[in-house]
Amino acid sequence: MLGTAFLLLNGLLLLLLLYTTRRRNKNEPPLDKGSIPWLGHAFEFLKDPAKFLARMKDKHGDIFTFRLAGIYVTVLLDPNSFDGVLNDDTNSFDFNNRRGQLLKRIFNLQLPGNYPASEKKWMEKHFHGVNQLKLSTSMTSHLSDVMLKSFEPRSPSQWREDGLFELCYSLLFRAGYLTLFERKDDVDAVYREFRKFDDLLTKLARGSLKREERRVVATSQDRLWDLLYSGRVNGSWQQSYVQFLEEMGVDADMQKKAQLLQLWNTQCNAGPAAFWVLGFLLTHPEAMEAVKSEISGLPSLQDTSLQRRPLNQLEAQSTPVFDSVLSETLRLTAAVMINREVVKDKILRMANGKEYHLRRGDRVCLFPFLSPQMDPQIHEEPQMFKYDRFLNEDKTVKKEFYKNEKKLKYFTLPWGAGKSICVGKEFAVTAIKQFVFLFLTHFDLELCSPNDKLPPVNPSRFGFGMLQPDGDLRVKFRLKTMQREM
Repeated sequence: MLGTAFLLLNGLLLLLLLYTTRRRNKNEPPLDKGSIPWLGHAFEFLKDPAKFLARMKDKHGDIFTFRLAGIYVTVLLDPNSFDGVLNDDTNSFDFNNRRGQLLKRIFNLQLPGNYPASEKKWMEKHFHGVNQLKLSTSMTSHLSDVMLKSFEPRSPSQWREDGLFELCYSLLFRAGYLTLFERKDDVDAVYREFRKFDDLLTKLARGSLKREERRVVATSQDRLWDLLYSGRVNGSWQQSYVQFLEEMGVDADMQKKAQLLQLWNTQCNAGPAAFWVLGFLLTHPEAMEAVKSEISGLPSLQDTSLQRRPLNQLEAQSTPVFDSVLSETLRLTAAVMINREVVKDKILRMANGKEYHLRRGDRVCLFPFLSPQMDPQIHEEPQMFKYDRFLNEDKTVKKEFYKNEKKLKYFTLPWGAGKSICVGKEFAVTAIKQFVFLFLTHFDLELCSPNDKLPPVNPSRFGFGMLQPDGDLRVKFRLKTMQREM
């Protein structure tokens, strides 16, 4: 009996080895399977994706394939070759299947097969043109309100201390929620539950939650579903989204869960981005001085009241120094991964003329954080924050970068590109800019300890948009007096 069981076990192990054994064929990228059968490099990748992929790049170059828990992932790190994936017209790549898997795992959400394309059109309608301007105007008004409210019941001249990350995330989330959902009565409860959910989202996506963490996530999801589904305001962005879901034939249960998806999509990046912008400015005095000097000359910022109109289009385009600061911040802290499933065999042509065969069933991953954003051949001293990196000598915006003497189309990709570009980019940029300008023109903001440094990034957030800090930066702030100069 034991002998039979032993033979069966050996047979199963042999089948597993045969199934997971793979050799590099002619014209395929370098293959690195790792030392652990089936799992491959899973542990190292999940611990710190950026560190692992940087090691693989040093070992193999700009394209390679590695094994990740039974899946083979081809990583492409040559920005001049990205268009072969981003703008493929052969239908060799697909994202919808992988997206559907993530939506089910993270949000318990299943949507119709035609949802992604329909959703993109709906989003473009609301986040472009006149509708985007209306949302940005509303966002500015709500930012003013929540920033003033943060001092109640304190005296306006009294210093308040807080963690900068918590401060930025809280204020921008509240303003964004009021803009899109237009409900004041439950904003504090929604924010508390959202932060619990967001803190564990990367573990949820990777299936690595502990028992107590699973309970916290489940409780927060249930609470958020109920909060978001009840009391919708007629005419709000949220109400329009629900109507869109109904027209798509989505049932009530999935509508409730889809609203949490959109809450996360619209609110998970602005707060962290603002934290890094202000954090870099506070820890780089020359950058702070340059930004203050620039914005002090904008006419709409001469109004001493927080209740004022947003920057008009001309003024929004007249801040090259701040735009450089924002671009540099996003270069250092935006870490999206652009993933595609190979649905049929594909010959990928590289910019250097080489061709590689990609196998059906594999995945392709672009990781712009590593290249081009942290590539020393593109950006000198890429680990350093240089506020004027995206400025020409004449203070105009710098848009030309090179690698190996070849001009780059993609020199930073914080918002994705091609079919994967973020639809709400302009709304997000305007919100971050308004928030920073409001803070610098109407508040005194200082580090609690002048020698404090920015905390390191949390490596678990690589691949999920804006990075978040592993810790916080303590700051103090107060409303400026009417007479105090900036």
